[in-house]
Amino acid sequence: MRERPANPWLVLMVLCGGFFMVLLDLTIVNIAIPSIINGLQAGLDQVLWVLNAYTLTYAVLLITAGRLGDRFGQRNLFAIGIVVFTAASALCGLARDPDQLIAARALQAAGGALLTPQTLAILTSIFPPARRGAAFGIWGAIGGIASIAGPTLGGALTTYVSWRWIFYVNVPIGLGVLLATFLIVPDLRPGRASRLEPVGVALATAGLFALNFGLIEGERYHWGTITHLGPLPLTIPAVLVVSCLLLALFVLWDRRRLTPLVPLGLFRDRNYAVMSGISAAVSFAMVGLFLPLTIYLQAALGMTAIAAGLTLLPMSVASMPMAPLAGRLADRLGGKYVLMFGLACFGLGMAFVDWRAGTDTDWLTLLPGLLLAGIGVGCTFAPMATEAMRNVQPRLAGAASGAYNTIRQVGSTLGAAVVGAVLETELATTLRQEALNHAGQVPPAARQRFVAGFSQAAQGGQLEVGSVSLPHLPGLPPQVLAAMARAAHQVFEAGFIDAMRPTLLVPVAALLVAALSCLLVTRYRRTPTQAAQPGRQPEPIETVETVG
Repeated sequence: MRERPANPWLVLMVLCGGFFMVLLDLTIVNIAIPSIINGLQAGLDQVLWVLNAYTLTYAVLLITAGRLGDRFGQRNLFAIGIVVFTAASALCGLARDPDQLIAARALQAAGGALLTPQTLAILTSIFPPARRGAAFGIWGAIGGIASIAGPTLGGALTTYVSWRWIFYVNVPIGLGVLLATFLIVPDLRPGRASRLEPVGVALATAGLFALNFGLIEGERYHWGTITHLGPLPLTIPAVLVVSCLLLALFVLWDRRRLTPLVPLGLFRDRNYAVMSGISAAVSFAMVGLFLPLTIYLQAALGMTAIAAGLTLLPMSVASMPMAPLAGRLADRLGGKYVLMFGLACFGLGMAFVDWRAGTDTDWLTLLPGLLLAGIGVGCTFAPMATEAMRNVQPRLAGAASGAYNTIRQVGSTLGAAVVGAVLETELATTLRQEALNHAGQVPPAARQRFVAGFSQAAQGGQLEVGSVSLPHLPGLPPQVLAAMARAAHQVFEAGFIDAMRPTLLVPVAALLVAALSCLLVTRYRRTPTQAAQPGRQPEPIETVETVG
């Protein structure tokens, strides 16, 4: 039966509500880790999997979820995703032990993976190419704000209420979005339904799981042996090799299918291929920048969770007005140079933050760089999505969105792995050197253990870098113990900053390379028939709802 035409801008608002929740939960939990450890008596491995269970499940399911939207209707998959995500959020808040929280986080990520590809797919179908930039501008603003606002909102809820409310807050939002979905979002069925092929789904899922697992767990196992399967060791390099083989088999199998899970023809469009790579670079950079920066603000500068979040807030404030403007410019002029400008500003702004970071830095010192980076973020997401999806046919929108978001998420995982490894390597040198520099403040009998303690902390991973135990030396006067404690703090503070400086240059370089990659984009030129009158809304498409 026919539905009445939907207002595309109302549809956009509903989709952004669901998208906001999913991206927010990729970052909001990080700042609450100390409270979760205390509240659930969780160990380091368990709390790492509170983060990793979400990232891993989300990345693995995106491609399949995109094709499921093409098969069963994008609105239906979006609604199912909202239900699963909202219910899982409540379960996260109710968790009584770390295992329950890990399981609920995996379920939460499954809901997020179901709904995320549907947002871009529906927008691609309901907005004509000449007006997608404005829509993607708002969509991009929501995505950028969610990624940056996670630490601020998480810090506020953790500080003033409880860590459980970083999950409970999703419940009323999810219920509201679910109701609005069936009232506002049309049931789009562009083209004929495509059948999912189980062998392709299995190969893609297994390959993506192995790839993301290897990247996530590589640093923990020092890129070596995980366990032994009989006489043979199971290593991180072996897992990554298996992932590549599985994904290669998937491509060979999928390309022969009548309805492939990932139509390779999508990548023959130069803009889609380039934008997919740039989206991975942007996600790589965002994770790679905020991971060390959050540790720096709290562990090195001693800020509270809420203070650290508020320090990063100017980025969100600067990006909000820029994203819709960037979207409109992408409609009128094409997104090529808007995106190049945004990536350059993002990279240069964070380079400024890296340059000015020190032991006595305050938020005002970092503000110019954060504002410039926020302007860059605001000019990034809209033109990136616009150029990626501009030439995609509606019947392939789900598959295109699923592949695009999968590549983006793999970029995030790779960013955490690479930046974490670089940071750990740098810390192994800088903490030891600073410990040697400050060893004179420690009694001679304790100096060797003092230096060794920092060397071991550097090898322990990013969540342990601040936890160095002073040697137990009974009988020392309180003033000597106090001097040792001050020396330990000074060592960590100076050592971490010295390690952070070269580490942050890695994601900054990724942003600048992505900016140069924009030169490969085919410039969009509007024809007179595509130019819409100022203020005119795009004509909503009539949709057919499949019954039975």
